Amino acid sequence: MKTLMGYIAGLLFGLGVAVSGMTDPARVLGFLDFFGAWDPTLLFVLGGAVITNFIGYRLVLRREHPLFAGSFQLPGRNDLDARLIGGAALFGIGWGLSGYCPGPAIASASGLSIPLAAMLLAMALGWVVARRVTSSV
Repeated sequence: MKTLMGYIAGLLFGLGVAVSGMTDPARVLGFLDFFGAWDPTLLFVLGGAVITNFIGYRLVLRREHPLFAGSFQLPGRNDLDARLIGGAALFGIGWGLSGYCPGPAIASASGLSIPLAAMLLAMALGWVVARRVTSSV
């Protein structure tokens, strides 16, 4: 049941990304173009996600446990370290250069283009490198 719920959550995320137009890298790059043709669409998508998450967490965490699991799996750490900051910086740089973050990139894979393929390949390579670096630390 947990796997099924994961697939349903992924499907909802993918549909939301597609409906909001965030699979189009031009929208993301337009959001980052503050001094040109700025496109605020991403701001509204992010704002809607933050509001939904804020309300959802408050409602869900009132329960003793999730519907399909024995307990909640919440992060145990809340500190900032160099790995977290470095990873966030790399994520932001990649998103800004390509216009894709991993979720919308995977959701866009059915219309594979050369830039999207390059981004997905770079993402997979980064994942492999990160796994090797962190396993040796």
